Amino acid sequence: MVADERAVLAASGLGFAYAETTILDGVTFDIAAGELCCIVGQSGAGKSTLLRIAGGLLSPGAGTVHTFGLDPATARRRQLARRLAYLPQDFSLAFPFTVTEVVLMGRYAHRGRGFLGLESSADRDAAQAAMARVDVLPLAHRRWTDISGGERRRALLAQAFCQHAELLLLDEPTAALDPAHALAVMTALSTGRDGGTAAVCVTHDLNLAARFADRVLVLAAGRQVAWGPPAEILAQPEVQHAFGVPLHMGTLPGSRLPFVVPAA
Repeated sequence: MVADERAVLAASGLGFAYAETTILDGVTFDIAAGELCCIVGQSGAGKSTLLRIAGGLLSPGAGTVHTFGLDPATARRRQLARRLAYLPQDFSLAFPFTVTEVVLMGRYAHRGRGFLGLESSADRDAAQAAMARVDVLPLAHRRWTDISGGERRRALLAQAFCQHAELLLLDEPTAALDPAHALAVMTALSTGRDGGTAAVCVTHDLNLAARFADRVLVLAAGRQVAWGPPAEILAQPEVQHAFGVPLHMGTLPGSRLPFVVPAA
């Protein structure tokens, strides 16, 4: 496959295995600028592995993947980090950085090679705006070790936003968040589409996927089950089989907002 340079992320026949265990097999999709896409499926379906390959942290065993027309596994990391932000499922720090210091880590690729590579006023402004976007500005001077898991998650999202990347790869960005903050995060991602920012989110929350995603990728045991608009695919029998339970889709009374609930 020749990479489509119009796509910020494109995969074709993607495969990956640990030892002799197949994790991904034949996954094909593409993400355009300004798209918000969700990867869904049961635990162990290969969702996080797919995101790590897209971010260049793993090399595919088969097929191809390109971000901005580049092979993420071989592209220069600083070059890629100016355009791509990756939020892992787990993140730990050995030192008690403040929330502001953690968020400013997202500016590393944008800093010059001048005096000690210290942050500029533009970096600090970007950090302030990103923290305000996900409601962690009141925590700016708190130590990482003194905030809750949900607050840490929001701080890491601020780090990703602070990076001003064109493509966000987010592994369960709303995990450990209360409903109000989960909704705010997805709304912020949705708003970012207007500026051309694309986002790919691994999530177990089908309601958020149905409400916010332009397209949804459904995985089951590493295989691609469906790829398309959530309203079209989440009701498909093969998709429901992949989740192991019938799903009921509807719209909330008095609005056109979709919801998804187990029907059994």
